[in-house]
Amino acid sequence: MQTLNNILYKVNIRAVYGSTGIDIHDLQSDSRLVQKGTCFIAIKGTQTDGHDFIQNAITNGAIAVVCSKIPEKLVDHITYVEVENSALAAGIISHHFFGNPSEFMKVSGVTGTNGKTTIVTLLWKLFTSGGHTCGLISTIQNQIGDQVLESTHTTPDAISLHRLLSKMKDAGCTHVFMECSSHAIHQHRIAGIQFAAAVFSNITHDHLDYHHSFEEYIRVKKSWFDGLPPNAYAISNADDKRGIIMLQNCNARKYFYSLKTIADFKGKILENSLTGLHLVVNETEVHFKLIGEFNAYNLLAVFAVAICLGEDKHEVLLALSNLTGAEGRFDYQISRQTGVVGIVDYAHTPDALLNVLATIRKLRQGEEKIITVVGCGGNRDTAKRPIMAEVACQYSDKVILTSDNPRNEEPQEIIREMEAGVNVVSRKKCISIADRREAIKTAISLSNKEDIILVAGKGHEKYQEIKGVKFAFDDKKVMQEMFELLEK
Repeated sequence: MQTLNNILYKVNIRAVYGSTGIDIHDLQSDSRLVQKGTCFIAIKGTQTDGHDFIQNAITNGAIAVVCSKIPEKLVDHITYVEVENSALAAGIISHHFFGNPSEFMKVSGVTGTNGKTTIVTLLWKLFTSGGHTCGLISTIQNQIGDQVLESTHTTPDAISLHRLLSKMKDAGCTHVFMECSSHAIHQHRIAGIQFAAAVFSNITHDHLDYHHSFEEYIRVKKSWFDGLPPNAYAISNADDKRGIIMLQNCNARKYFYSLKTIADFKGKILENSLTGLHLVVNETEVHFKLIGEFNAYNLLAVFAVAICLGEDKHEVLLALSNLTGAEGRFDYQISRQTGVVGIVDYAHTPDALLNVLATIRKLRQGEEKIITVVGCGGNRDTAKRPIMAEVACQYSDKVILTSDNPRNEEPQEIIREMEAGVNVVSRKKCISIADRREAIKTAISLSNKEDIILVAGKGHEKYQEIKGVKFAFDDKKVMQEMFELLEK
């Protein structure tokens, strides 16, 4: 419990109606979850506006309302606080209400189009193996030590996020590793968090349905680094053409990692095969279990964070050499009967798909065919659909366009938009099968001994979302079932 006056510290307030000396028992931005003694924060979202539910919140027991626009009719004995930006205020208020949890732990955030989940997962595994109690906030799952919690968003809303950080602090966590999506930065979901380290992995075509332009997408990510305090570490990929720009005007301590240019944390690939990566990292040779150039970058980012946070170089590299990556990220299995390699990967952007396919081509030992099964999500960025198909066709010997998570769109219409990226030359090697299970089955039936099948787009997801319903579907499990049928 906190007084309203205390939790409003550092909030940009326009006006107050009522007393700020009242006790607040809970914070909520969802009026349905409000109980007696709650401070309701009205936030305008992409789908709904919390200001439309202020009266509902009061009816359910709210005693204070924080909003960007004061209602026309005020209710007696309710305190109204008008603020400049209620989404930003939610993070600051939550930070104070839950006892400033991020100040008691070293919180590291990772942003970028690709690599976020792998980097934070590796960091969690690394620091946990080193004896630290750690928190994890990722697309796949959230964790408090060994306790696994379901993840519904890449980055939770501000109140939920600080509530989770408070639980992590109470559980004795010393370090927290979290993904920071562009949506979360733009919507101020990470406001109020005191970051010890912030990582930029890369930036490519994604989420333009939300940000409207690539320049805006870049600006949003950069705004996070611009706001870091001087005692934080800002770590960026120097090989990304926007890696240097991302840290311009940043007051934090700046560090760079790279495979191709001079950097504080420098890597060089000596060998890249299905058995792993052999790298030189800051003049030390190490063999890692992870595969592909993109994972070399992920490993360098993890190494950089660990060193900046005070860990020993040799212990870090030794521990990293034994770690596996995140579920659904270049997750592969091999058919015992045919030697066909099946790879499941979350690649759902043109650049991520290109990276995975380019890696597969480098791993080929001979004339093995690459067969790619790929789709695009519904109600998301439509501009990338033809590009995804184009990339798949350019780097594969056979392509099957299929359904991903169509959500409220028709799968055939999404596939039709993808087909626009298939040129005349590629049409002979591209087929369309809307049923994802049938598409995976077809890919396996078309394969010969030791061919490589990539099933891209869904990775770790255990469902397929169709017309508002999530049906059980696991790419890796389906592929395994199809392999087993062949082996009978």
